[in-house]
Amino acid sequence: MSAPALVVPPRPRGRAVPWLVAGIVTAITVVTCLPGIGVGLDLSGIARNWQHGADKVLGLLQPDWTFFPRTIAPLLETLQMAVIGTAVGAALSLPLSLWAARPTNPRPVLRGAVRAMLNIVRSVPDLLSAAILVAMVGVGALPGILALVIFNVGIIVKLVSEQIDAMDTGPLEAGRAAGGTQLQINRALALPDTWPAFAAQTLYVLELNVRASTVLGLVGAGGMGLIIDAVRTFYRYDQLSLIILEILVVVLVIDAASSALRRRLA
Repeated sequence: MSAPALVVPPRPRGRAVPWLVAGIVTAITVVTCLPGIGVGLDLSGIARNWQHGADKVLGLLQPDWTFFPRTIAPLLETLQMAVIGTAVGAALSLPLSLWAARPTNPRPVLRGAVRAMLNIVRSVPDLLSAAILVAMVGVGALPGILALVIFNVGIIVKLVSEQIDAMDTGPLEAGRAAGGTQLQINRALALPDTWPAFAAQTLYVLELNVRASTVLGLVGAGGMGLIIDAVRTFYRYDQLSLIILEILVVVLVIDAASSALRRRLA
């Protein structure tokens, strides 16, 4: 009895699609770099001005360690701003996340209003929000905290509500069939499943807040940004280098701690 003939399966379709997409993206990128049409990217400026950049890099490689005592208070204020902004923003984001998701808010008008408000919040850069709040409430940590809260609500609600939309709605439908109100269903069924994603996004936002709060001070919103603006004005790149190292250490510590907490929550 002869062995059955081997049949070669047909070649899968659509293998050229990734290359087509890559080609389109490359063409768009090249066009946007052309002068007169796009941004006019001129790489020759790097060759002409490399010496100026080398001087700045050389100054950054020589941190002024004697400047450290003056950075302790602004660094603590930056961390306090990040923690307070994260806590308040997370508290506001939890109910908004439930209102912005379809499984936990079947009312399309209310859900659309919440999502429209969040789109407006995310469209305003945090630095611009801080500048406006500084003009409203004055220089200090308060406008920075308010800007971080607004920034946090936009991010947390967006990410958590999308995860709620992707969750299994079977238990929620069973709760409705049993006669439960939407508030009871959200509290008893949706909230326990939302906690891990909510906690993970809150920790992620805390990392972002440490970085963001150092920049908000450039417009008078307190924290390390005020001292960064001062040393930058006097071209003290050695002192700026020390500030960058401090922020790097703080960010690495918070990243390691939040990663460990995420693993415990997973």
